[in-house]
Amino acid sequence: MSTPKMIKKLLIANRGEIACRIIKTAKKMGITTVAVYSDADANALHVKMADEKVRLGPAPSKDSYLKGELIIAAAIKLNVDAIHPGYGFLSENAQFCRLCEQHNIIFVGPPVPAIEAMGSKSAAKQIMQEAGVPLVPGYHGDEQAPEFLKKHADEMGYPVLLKAAAGGGGKGMRQVSHSDEFFAALDAAKREAMSGFGDDIMLIEKYLTQPRHVEIQVFCDQHGNGVYLFERDCSVQRRHQKVIEEAPAPGMTDALRSEMGEAALKAAQAINYVGAGTVEFLLENDGQFFFMEMNTRLQVEHPVTEMITGQDLVEWQLLVAQGETLPKQQSELAINGHAFEARIYAEDPNNEFLPSTGTLTRLIPPCEDAHTRVDTGVLQNDAVSPYYDPMIAKLIVWDKDREKALAKLTSALSRYEVQGVTTNIDFLYNLASHNAFANAQLTTHFIEEHEAELFVSAAQTHESIIPLAAVYLVLDRVQAQPKQSIHSPWQAGNHWRMNEFHQEALTLSVQNCQYDIRVIHADQNDSLLRSFEIQHGSQSYVCHGKLENGELSVNVNGHGQVIKVAQHENYSTLFTPKFAVQCALVTPDLGLSDQDDHHGGFNAPMNGTLVGLMVEPQQQVEKGQTLLVMEAMKMEHAIKAPSAGKVLEFFYSPGDLVDGGSALLTFEATDETE
Repeated sequence: MSTPKMIKKLLIANRGEIACRIIKTAKKMGITTVAVYSDADANALHVKMADEKVRLGPAPSKDSYLKGELIIAAAIKLNVDAIHPGYGFLSENAQFCRLCEQHNIIFVGPPVPAIEAMGSKSAAKQIMQEAGVPLVPGYHGDEQAPEFLKKHADEMGYPVLLKAAAGGGGKGMRQVSHSDEFFAALDAAKREAMSGFGDDIMLIEKYLTQPRHVEIQVFCDQHGNGVYLFERDCSVQRRHQKVIEEAPAPGMTDALRSEMGEAALKAAQAINYVGAGTVEFLLENDGQFFFMEMNTRLQVEHPVTEMITGQDLVEWQLLVAQGETLPKQQSELAINGHAFEARIYAEDPNNEFLPSTGTLTRLIPPCEDAHTRVDTGVLQNDAVSPYYDPMIAKLIVWDKDREKALAKLTSALSRYEVQGVTTNIDFLYNLASHNAFANAQLTTHFIEEHEAELFVSAAQTHESIIPLAAVYLVLDRVQAQPKQSIHSPWQAGNHWRMNEFHQEALTLSVQNCQYDIRVIHADQNDSLLRSFEIQHGSQSYVCHGKLENGELSVNVNGHGQVIKVAQHENYSTLFTPKFAVQCALVTPDLGLSDQDDHHGGFNAPMNGTLVGLMVEPQQQVEKGQTLLVMEAMKMEHAIKAPSAGKVLEFFYSPGDLVDGGSALLTFEATDETE
């Protein structure tokens, strides 16, 4: 046990929302804060919030936030007492923790041996097995020959999950459904693991088909005390990354909670843990649970635990780091209400969740209060760059029970305004509004199982949504027109016609599908409330609508609703009670944009780095074969051949930074008639 040392100055070795989050608590505790930043973050919010700031280097994290020696040098120069690593970057880096110890700087986290023990997933499994913590069947050994690994997978039976031994956050992870997919998945997982962690050792686990992801928040001090602050359900994921988290876990019994909590503490005590940690389990419907991994840091989703316990976990971290005992004993901790966290990302759910970059030209989150919290690291007019994780914010809500908290979440999502980048807000709203989610039918495959509803296919929604979209789009267009003289029928904007109602034919885009409609304007005044008859196919709808302050008050065939509306550059979102849908008026094609695509569609889908060229120029390839791999914001994206053929020329080399939309290569398809 180290000698207690008060923390008077704290350096935060991180960026974005977690750096801002830590700074808030440090200021509350009267601790001076130091921010570090890269060139891309020179004007970032965490830099503005801190008392002092230090430049690390260029934008790429390997040249800045991952430069442990630069951070230590800054800490020494500024006489810092402690370094908080946040999560990601150096938070689970044993060597960085060791550097802190060598320079008598408090590392706000566990000791080196605990980080090392859990840093390797395979080693962690061995420790947990010896400690009596239940494990998923799998191979966690040192032998890494591809044929050897495949033999274990074949014997285990598919599906299996490949996981980077040094990984986390879904990086270096691939699900393999069939034996013939194994080697390609292994190559991709090893490449991603090496890029993200500098280590491509893999382990294999049996892939459970209907599990829930339930994790336990543990806390230990330097005096041998340990508690668990209950559980979080993080089952709803995409690409093994969490999307919506909640606490407590739905359907959790007191007996199972106690059993999982004790198992988590057993795992922590097995490695003499200190500080905040999370023990992640896979939970089956029959109550069986299996150790998955332990994260030796604060989790992204820690706010939901704070909301249901009333505890500040960052404050706990700082108190424990300076040698104090835990603020609460197990008997003093209790669950109050229910909380959700939704991660707001700059990404396009309709395009494989590809990251989106750009300037946040409009950023208005819902108002914060005791029940609504927004953890963010950006402000309006800030840029979302290709260098870091594309998270904009975490939206956290609380209420007395799950149903009320979920209603608060959907309402807050509908009021979150973001323009300048594509976001996942509509997708989150659809997810939170889904009946299966409301009924807590949660598994780690939730998104795949309900994909059609979550992405709101037009076939299932057009009868209800077409008249709503039509009324909104017509009202929005009318209100956007300049005010004209009310004395001239030729300049009036109210569709005045001698002895008849004005009719117009329009084309709507709803969820990227087009619908032809006819609108009959039935009113003859300039009031906000307007009346229409909407005709679509054989259907006719009598509609009354008013658009005011971002809300559409609409009545369709006697059914009245009030719908929140969010406007974007090229479309708008209607947040109906069941789902969010995107809509726009389709402008006539006048032939002004008829430019040939000379590159066959082989354009960079986002700003990013070209990781590797997977074929040689002039090499014959098959349809679906990967031609090159790009990486942006910690995610890989493969460009594949649309048909058999060959690449004539690549325009970039591995390591090059590529702008989104740039042509990547020229491709010649094989003539199928030959």
